[in-house]
Amino acid sequence: MDNTHEFVEKVHDTQDKDRRNRKRRTQGNAGESSSKHLPGKQHSTNK
Repeated sequence: MDNTHEFVEKVHDTQDKDRRNRKRRTQGNAGESSSKHLPGKQHSTNK
């Protein structure tokens, strides 16, 4: 029973960390994403 409780606590901790990381990534890259990345090729011109 003790091992299950520890496992559940560990899972909750990792879930919290994942949520925080997602928030940080979306906030930090919101305005900069267009300037950092080049646009992808939509259509190929090779025939």
